[in-house]
Order: sequence, then structure tokens, then C-alpha cells
Amino acid sequence: MRQIEYHAPASLAEAVEILAKAGPRARPLAGGTDLIVQLREYRSDADVIVDVKRVPELTELRLDGDGLVIGAAVPCCRIYEDEQIARAYPAVFDAASLIGGIQIQNRASLGGNLCNASPAADGVPPLIAHGGTCRIAGPSGEREVPVEKFCVGPGKTVLERGELLVSIRLPRSGGRSGSRYERFIPRNEMDIAVAGAGSFIELEDDGETIRSARVGLAAVAPTPLALANATDALAGRKATAEAFAEVAEAARKAARPIRDMRGEIWQRRHLAGVLTRRTLEVALERARAAGNGTR
Repeated sequence: MRQIEYHAPASLAEAVEILAKAGPRARPLAGGTDLIVQLREYRSDADVIVDVKRVPELTELRLDGDGLVIGAAVPCCRIYEDEQIARAYPAVFDAASLIGGIQIQNRASLGGNLCNASPAADGVPPLIAHGGTCRIAGPSGEREVPVEKFCVGPGKTVLERGELLVSIRLPRSGGRSGSRYERFIPRNEMDIAVAGAGSFIELEDDGETIRSARVGLAAVAPTPLALANATDALAGRKATAEAFAEVAEAARKAARPIRDMRGEIWQRRHLAGVLTRRTLEVALERARAAGNGTR
């Protein structure tokens, strides 16, 4: 039986110090819905576990005039139970409601979902779509990284020795904005997405012209994928079916999926386009509703 050293620091500085001293075989623990399973099945290994749920910065959930801050250890249920967050960041609400069942959602966090660095992570495309930024703390101080650059490969992130994800900051959503996350799964019992897409749209005052747009994709590349040309393709244009079809085609071309037990390459490429179009359509509906004060 393995012996694992357990720590529960009460400050960010203490957590960073423990992680830095313990080295690469130390792992932060938030909800543990991925880490504990991986350790139990010997798909991951650790000598030191650092429980970060007592660190205030990692459990902060704050919505104010500057935007939304989601601590890396905030469980999904706290996000989707907040009506203000659900209205301002609906795609984040969508994803937080989808990750596992009720029991899992009381433990799992979007920060943990991001740090697990699964290409199929449901929580990451909405964070990309909303222009999220990661706050990272380590022995050399703090730094920020855009969400779309945080994952560098399956199970791999930009975190260096002693570093941990503190929080994710989403900029303030405009009054005429909306977002949506959708995924495709072959059956309810298989909870990992074959493909997923999150879209964000902000409209001009006329309610028809797109001011900005962003799209994030899941399970169609080695990492969650930001569709870089979505904003360029839509900004300044009328929100039409033709415009959305162009972005859907761009999503199909950008997809670099693999074939596995959950889906074929052609299927995932097709789904990337379908889900991009669908989420843009719903994001548009939500943006118009927000502009009319009915969201």
C-alpha cells in the first residue's frame, strides 16, 4: 500500500511553498473527482497531496462590475445555483450543469476540469468563449495566461514546478450578449463528449449587428480549441444563417480529431460544425433577450 502525505494549507503562500518543496510528485486536490480516480486506478501517481479547499483565493466566487472571478476550487453547484451568473454567463452555467451528476457537481470544479487538461473537457470551451484568463501562482510570483493557452497537450498544462491555478477571470459581459455550450454524447451513460462547442456573441445596439464573437471547441483536437477566426468572420456583420454557416465550416476545417471508441474522425469534424452553428444560434437568441431585458 502506498503512503501519501496529505497537507491542507490555509493560505496561498503556504500551498505554493509545499508544492515547490515536494516537486513533481505533489498534486493539488480540489474536488478530486479526476485525481482520486486516477490515483486509485494507477493512471497517475503522487507522494504528496495538497488540499487547496481552505485557501480563500481558490474558493472565491465573485461577480462585480469588472466581471466574474471563479476560484479554482469552487464546485460547479455554486456556479449554476447563482442566478446572476447564469444570466450573465449562460454558457458557463450550461457546462457546470453538465459535468457529471449532482453528487459530482457538488465536488467538481471548473478549475479542476481545466487542470485535468482533457481535450473533451466540458468546462473549457465556455471559458474560452467568454475570454477567460487564468491566474497562476508559484515560487516566482504570479502570472496570467489566457484559458485557450493553458492546456498544451492531453493531460498537460503550462503549470511549472510549484505552480497552481488560483482562479479564472471572465471579463464583464455586455448588456446585449449571450452564450451557449452544447455537446454530443452517444447516450446518457457515456458522459464524455464526442464533441462540444461553446459560443459567445455580443450585439451592437441595433440588435442585429455582431460586435464580437468567440467560439471554443472540445474533443476535436489534442487540447480544447479556440476558433481564432470566429471574431474576424463575424465582427461587424449581420447575424445571419449564412454568417454562422461560414464559421461552422471554419470549425470543421480547424478540427484535428482522433478516432476512438466514442467517435470517428469524420463524425467529430461534422459535429464541430453542427455544434458551432447551434451554439451561435442560441447565443444570438440569448443576446437579443438580454438586450430586451427578458433574459
